Amino acid sequence: MKEYTPEYLDFLRDIINRRDEEAARKELTALHPADIAELYQDLDLDEAEFLYRLLDDQTAADVLMELDEDDRHKLLSAMSTEDIARQVIDHLDTDDAVDIIQELDEEDRDEILSHIDDVEQAGDIIDLLKYDEDTAGGIMGTEMIVVNENWSMPQCVQEMRKQAEDLDEIYYVYVVDNDYRLRGVFPLKKMITHPSVSKIKHVMEVDPVSVKTDTPVDELTLDFEKYDLVAMPVVDSIGRLVGQITVDDVMDEAREQSERDYQLASGLSGDVESDDTLFDQTKARLPWLLIGILGGIGNSLILGHFESGFAVNPAMALFIPLIGGTGGNVGIQSSAIIVQGLANGSLDVKGSAKQLFKELGVGLLNACIISLLVFVYNIFALGPTQVTTIAVSLSLFAVVVFASVFGTFVPLTLERFKIDPALATGPFISITNDIIGMVIYMSISSALLSAMLPGA
Repeated sequence: MKEYTPEYLDFLRDIINRRDEEAARKELTALHPADIAELYQDLDLDEAEFLYRLLDDQTAADVLMELDEDDRHKLLSAMSTEDIARQVIDHLDTDDAVDIIQELDEEDRDEILSHIDDVEQAGDIIDLLKYDEDTAGGIMGTEMIVVNENWSMPQCVQEMRKQAEDLDEIYYVYVVDNDYRLRGVFPLKKMITHPSVSKIKHVMEVDPVSVKTDTPVDELTLDFEKYDLVAMPVVDSIGRLVGQITVDDVMDEAREQSERDYQLASGLSGDVESDDTLFDQTKARLPWLLIGILGGIGNSLILGHFESGFAVNPAMALFIPLIGGTGGNVGIQSSAIIVQGLANGSLDVKGSAKQLFKELGVGLLNACIISLLVFVYNIFALGPTQVTTIAVSLSLFAVVVFASVFGTFVPLTLERFKIDPALATGPFISITNDIIGMVIYMSISSALLSAMLPGA
């Protein structure tokens, strides 16, 4: 990532204020589209628009794809639908073009499609818009080299040259039959080592790794990692080749998913950035804060119900933060392990029972160690006969075991019902375990007080 000094930004703003187009073009020529997009974040909208209009159509389209959604929307809103079609869409691969069009109003979509001169490209875009954006079909592109299994090597080379003229990158050469069903992948090495082969099908690699159009995006990331791929063919329900997904598309989706999961785990109810407005940030943060307040009120009601116990044994109040904090930490640890396992494919919902028993064992071991350490501490601090000494250790044992099982059960259940398990981590687990832990602590303490101090 290129960093721009305040001095350079002042220098560039001076060029923009003077409307010196020649000097501005000179500065932009040496920059990569991603660096130009980064530069726009340090400029206001008018300054960014001035520089954007100076770019050639191809560079402008590439810069637009590097911008975040909000900045991209600002630039697009200042352009007519015809300019978007001719200056942007015409210079993008179909998957990127679909991403742009999906961000616009339905009325604008139709107008843009009507202004695209390449009927074949417009048709491909319309076909891709039918797929759910969170599936393989929603992020695939149609730009790829395809050859027939019955072609000879000379014919194959000729067709590859023709198709490659319209491509920026060549990842794989896919082999199909007469019905356009995917049969294999043609390694370019074979073109050198077998120049006189009669038919491509004799040297192609059969049964390539592929995905169907309805495959969820999160599964794609695992496949790319597992098979060490840079691109993957996409087929329809009967095996016909319909597109290709490249590793950069998968990485973009994986990054967005990780950001969403992190925000859910942090207690943010929506997508929020550091430069969002005060209202947007408040709207994203407030829901879980209000839920936290309700949790706090619930705890206060629980403590109020056991007020008499505090009057008899005030030392009980000293360990409330310990009980609540330990339960929350244990629950977050357990849920984080499960969410991570579900995300990287190392854990399957089908093995949920096994995982629950495993986490129960871990919880029992941790509970024994933690409760024993606190018991030893309280013997010296409060004395071995104190009700609080026994109550705190027993409560910690029960809370740790419960939090371990609960932190495992919740994300597995959410995954089973197709709800993002990342929701289970962070505030939800903390608040729930805090309330349950307090009920356990107060119940055990009251029971011991009644048993050991009958007159209390």
